[in-house]
Amino acid sequence: MKRSRRQATMRADVKTPAVVGSGLLALDIVISEVSGAPTGYWAGGTCGNVLIALRYFGWESQPVARLRSGAAANRILEDLHRWGVSNRFVSTADDGSTPVIVERIIKGSGNVPRHSFSWRCPECGSQFPAFKPVLATVAEEIATMAAGAQVYFFDRATPGGIVLAKACAENGALVVFEPSSIGNQILFRQAWETAHIVKYSHERLRELPEVNVAHSPLLQIETLGEAGLRYRKVPRTGRGGEWIEIGAFKVDVVRDTAGSGDWCTAGIIECCGRSGADGFANLKQDELESAIRYGQALAAWNCGFEGARGGMYAVDRETFLQQVGHILEGGSDLPNGTLEFRGRDKAFVGGLCPACKEADNGKSVTGTDGSTSH
Repeated sequence: MKRSRRQATMRADVKTPAVVGSGLLALDIVISEVSGAPTGYWAGGTCGNVLIALRYFGWESQPVARLRSGAAANRILEDLHRWGVSNRFVSTADDGSTPVIVERIIKGSGNVPRHSFSWRCPECGSQFPAFKPVLATVAEEIATMAAGAQVYFFDRATPGGIVLAKACAENGALVVFEPSSIGNQILFRQAWETAHIVKYSHERLRELPEVNVAHSPLLQIETLGEAGLRYRKVPRTGRGGEWIEIGAFKVDVVRDTAGSGDWCTAGIIECCGRSGADGFANLKQDELESAIRYGQALAAWNCGFEGARGGMYAVDRETFLQQVGHILEGGSDLPNGTLEFRGRDKAFVGGLCPACKEADNGKSVTGTDGSTSH
């Protein structure tokens, strides 16, 4: 238990580590029909959430993203600045794109909150801009400036993302890959074979066994939803490794599960990545399992708040530490866990949808239906 307490204090005595990450950095619009909270506008996406959480733990966080200038990008940059996240590798050029994701929280069966995600404007129905990866040529330039990072995180198997992964690995960084789908199998295979840690959801990557890879990462983590997760540590020389299952922490009140996987990832990196790839390779079994449990405790804590990082806006840092420590010690309730609405706006989409802006300028806009639920 002492180890858990030490993790929950975020190790302020250790030299500040650095993380570089590429992949989905988006603007999250969080709309709750359960709490009635004002709409939340927060930087999000898997990469965004993981790197902001790591900054919250004291890391130097540097996301790599290709945004387009405008109201949505401004909101993202303002939120990154709020939490002290670097925008050094975030471009806002005309050839970029700023993804926007709308999360709706509603009451499901038994009054249990459920959420759905949509990439379409809730006012006009038009699709928000899609993700655009950083170009490989740009990634090569960034790689030379990111040589000192202890960790490289990516959630998309793109040419630029793999350039950064290989360069960071060569410089001793721990490479963490968290895909949501396979996509291009050649690029996915390269990403898989470069990474030291691969974490994925069983629900989203059920087809994973069909992908032929030369070797497995040192650590493979498969999340199993409410059942917890399973993991296996594999030597570079072989494909073996026994799967070990770990159940999830229980919490009394679940307000939203969005982003819990990102918090789990951030917690594991916080405990395993401060000394780069070499430090991770030398971890003992009990240290690895303790790191995974810490990540799971963060995931459980996040369920008590709306939005992928809602807890960061709802409670202060001291309360965060108390609550996570409480969960690590077996508590299922969140002491001092009042639901507040700091960091939220009363305005709605206003100016974030390009199609709505065109309509306001007298141009016709045709909206289409479509959303994805999780």
